[in-house]
Amino acid sequence: MKQIRLPRYVSMFRDRGGIVRYRFRRGVIDTYLHAPAFSPEWEAEYRGLLAGNPRPENIGADRHKPGTIAELAARYRASERWGMKGDATRRAWHSSLGKLTANVGGWPVGAMTADNAGKIMAAMIDRPFAADNFRKRMKALWAWAVLQELAKANPWQATKPYARESKGHRTWTEAEVATFVARYPLGSKEHLALALMLATFARRSDAVRLGPQHVRYGRLQFRARKNGEDVDIPIIGELSAALAVHDSGSLCFMLTEFGKPFSDAGFGNWFADRCKAAGVPGRAHGLRKLAAVRMAYADATVYQLMAWGGWKTEREPLRYIREASKAKFADEGAAKLSRYRALLDKIEAKALKGKHK
Repeated sequence: MKQIRLPRYVSMFRDRGGIVRYRFRRGVIDTYLHAPAFSPEWEAEYRGLLAGNPRPENIGADRHKPGTIAELAARYRASERWGMKGDATRRAWHSSLGKLTANVGGWPVGAMTADNAGKIMAAMIDRPFAADNFRKRMKALWAWAVLQELAKANPWQATKPYARESKGHRTWTEAEVATFVARYPLGSKEHLALALMLATFARRSDAVRLGPQHVRYGRLQFRARKNGEDVDIPIIGELSAALAVHDSGSLCFMLTEFGKPFSDAGFGNWFADRCKAAGVPGRAHGLRKLAAVRMAYADATVYQLMAWGGWKTEREPLRYIREASKAKFADEGAAKLSRYRALLDKIEAKALKGKHK
């Protein structure tokens, strides 16, 4: 692999979450570069730091006409808010900001009205989920712009998401887990993958990079790659058993057949193939959902679910708790009905016995 030569005063390292960071240190300036590595914005940020300007919010702005949407996007990419995003989140934002600037980048920020925002949404009506994700990011972008006094109002707040229900990735059933384990017993790489995701709630982006270095005092401690949330959880039975028979000669528990770490997509495709071979319809993310369902059925609180799942908000944990509560209420209702029917049968039997006397 070709060695990347870093500019003077810049060093590279991976943080606890496995995210590559670039640090600039020269004299009194000691800061991180926030733009995507080696992009034009990144190079402009570096030049600004060389010139003694440690404020990333202004870097890259001179590449666009002041007051335009393109300049707003450039400022956001150079902001602290951008630096807090994980790699996967940045890639999604890059796509949305690229579409925004390609179409209306030359517009003044104030020209984006609720009506114009609605028209942009309407152009994506054939891709409703993409439209909703784009809307969510634009709302966040303009909210930031208002705080920075780069915009007077947030026109995206007046738009509405496309109303639709989606359960997303299918949740595994307990029967499917049993079928998978029967095909791939303890000691196999497939069994380890199952245990790793089911016993940690790990997203595949985290599962592929977890390794012995994340194990401390019988716990797994890592930073979620998607949102940067710190996760600190005990290693429970099924994973403990799987790791006990695993050769920990690598920094990653999960390795390809060539002994290399998986990519996110590569792991997803590999695991999907193993699921098909086992005759189960589940996929990697469905195990995260089953793990949450299990904990919700065990009466876990919202904050307990948040600690395990690495969620920053209560939205997803509450959804699992509501679903578990529905099933519990149904079970409790069935038990009450059964007791009531038994009482009626007893009364009826007693009445019949009285008649025959």
